[in-house]
Formats: sequence, structure tokens, C-alpha cells
Amino acid sequence: MNEPENPMNWDWQAFCKDKYTLEVVPGCFGEDTYLNWVFKAWGWTAAVSVGALLLALLVGAVIGVMRTLPQDRPSGRIFYGFGTAWVELFRNIPLLVQIFIWYFVLPVLVPVFKGLPSFVLVVFALGFFTSARIAEQVRAGIQSLPRGQRNAAQALGMSTWQTYRYVLMPMAVRIILPPLTSESMNLVKNSSAAFAVSVAELTQYAMQVAEETSRPIEVYLVVTVLYIITALLVNRVLGFIEKRTRVPGLIVASRTPGGR
Repeated sequence: MNEPENPMNWDWQAFCKDKYTLEVVPGCFGEDTYLNWVFKAWGWTAAVSVGALLLALLVGAVIGVMRTLPQDRPSGRIFYGFGTAWVELFRNIPLLVQIFIWYFVLPVLVPVFKGLPSFVLVVFALGFFTSARIAEQVRAGIQSLPRGQRNAAQALGMSTWQTYRYVLMPMAVRIILPPLTSESMNLVKNSSAAFAVSVAELTQYAMQVAEETSRPIEVYLVVTVLYIITALLVNRVLGFIEKRTRVPGLIVASRTPGGR
């Protein structure tokens, strides 16, 4: 009797094929196999995500602080206005549109951008887009602190810079770590938009390989699993940092009856 045909017709050997000859490579780990290509694409996804996250954290922290500076001086009002304009600009333009602006428009207006690879332009676009969201988290974290913290620091003779560096930011960072974890995971998923300008990351890989091998189910399943693994790694790393930086007194208080 003939065995019934598998209705899903899985063919995982598609990843063992040479991307030029489409012949199966023994061991699947040839230089030009689709399996090797998927790991390279995963590396590009990680590179885009890490680069954009570092840029977003740096810019977002600065913009968030600008949004909380005292406005009793003209400089404070100027910084506040600039920070507000930055958040509203980058938060209200779709990410894909921003990527297209960085890739197609800015090189025409600013010739220095013509020599930059698409990977760098995507990092800038995704980093600035995410920085606006992180800036709001930083602003909310600082403003959630008791006003007496700032007043006490100023009473001790600290400058505005010292107040933020030694008093406000260390406590605000602990507050914003949970939403920052979610934002970092969203950034990993948003990195898939880099396919629009031909960055060889996972989504670009999936689209091209699914077309070449005619195995879209297997390809997109593998890519989905890799996105999940990447997001979970980000979650675990930031969760570990959150536990290590948590104020011990708050842990004890949260375990007491009634939260007292």
C-alpha cells in the first residue's frame, strides 16, 4: 500500500539547497546554502536592532530630559520646545515613510548622505523614530518622582546637570525599565521595515527565498521563530538588568500585606 501523502508537504531540505544551483548540499552548511543565508540575515536584523536601540536610548534620554527642564529660564523653555517638536515630529510620521525619507529624500538634499549605506540610513530612521517614544517614557519617569527630590538636590547646592545625573535619572531609569523592555522588543519587530530599502535582514530574506524555492511555509515559519527568539532574548536581558537595579526596599515593601 502507498503511504498517504503529507497534506502539508513539508520540505525542510529547501534550506540545504545552494542558492545559485538549487542543488541540495550535503550537511546543509555550505557557504551558499539558504541555511547559511538565514543566519547572515539574522545577523543583519540584530545589527539594525542594536544600532537603532543604542541611538534611540542616547537621543531619547536627552530629549526626555529636555522635556522636564524647569521653564523659569529662557534656555529651559527653548529646550522644552525643541524636545516637544522632536517628539511630535518623529512620533507622528509612519516608520516606513521615515525610512523612505532617509533613503530617497535626504541624499538629494544633503549630498553627504549619498555615500552612506542603506544599513546606516535605516539605523538612523529607526533610532530616531524610537527615540521619540523613549523620550516620552523618560519624561514620564522623571515627572513621576516626588518634587521634593529635585528641591532637595538643589538645596544641597547641586547644579541642574548634577541633579539629573545623580538624583533624578538613576531613579527614573528604574521606573521606565518595564516599558523600555516592551519598546525594545517592538524595535526588533520594526526592524523588518528595513526590507523596503533592500537591507538583507530576515524579512528581505524570507521574501526572496520563498520566491526562489517556492517553500513559503517553511521559510516564514523559520523567520518567525527567529524573530521570537530575538525578542525573547531582549526581554530576558532587560529583565535581568531590571532585577539587578531594583531598589531592595521596594521589593520588601511590595511583599508586605497591603503593600505597606
